[in-house]
Amino acid sequence: MHDNARPHVARVCRQYLEDEGIETIEWPSRSPDLNPIEHLWDIMFRSIRRRQVAPQTVQQLRDALIQIWEEMPQDTIRRLIRSMSRRCQACIQARGGHTRY
Repeated sequence: MHDNARPHVARVCRQYLEDEGIETIEWPSRSPDLNPIEHLWDIMFRSIRRRQVAPQTVQQLRDALIQIWEEMPQDTIRRLIRSMSRRCQACIQARGGHTRY
């Protein structure tokens, strides 16, 4: 399952999935993304942006992301997981439209 973002529906991506025998689920465009991992990615992205010296290589970026992940407070992850019922309820109330999540 993936959203319909351009990288996911690009011909090369679709061909790869087909060649590998990976079936995808039809998914509507502009569907709400309730996955709390998106918030963790955002936290990590902002942490990278706040660094005095930005990573200059892929290896430096990898090392920085690993460090940020390892330093991520477990409570942050727990809070995001516990928010799932609120996310789903907000999505239902918004009839699949925009929510604060």
